[in-house]
Amino acid sequence: MRHVRVIVSGAVQGVGFRYAAHDAAARLGVAGWVRNRRDGTVEAELHGEEGRVDRMIDWLRKGPAAAHVERVEVSETTPTGPLSFDIREDV
Repeated sequence: MRHVRVIVSGAVQGVGFRYAAHDAAARLGVAGWVRNRRDGTVEAELHGEEGRVDRMIDWLRKGPAAAHVERVEVSETTPTGPLSFDIREDV
């Protein structure tokens, strides 16, 4: 199992990023959460089999069609959320 926190920068808010990430995670079988941050980035925590998490990170590097991802930061972490994929309140 792999557990990561991801920060996505660029034009990633107001483009349906969180909802598309939720759908992608469901397709890929990845647990965790996603939320907007006040600084204009999107933050996600991902849990799952290494290959599935890697594919989700690849998806986050592109995002939905309306997004323009400039940077993706990935750090290993321990899980803090449920084994589902949730859209959380903005912070």
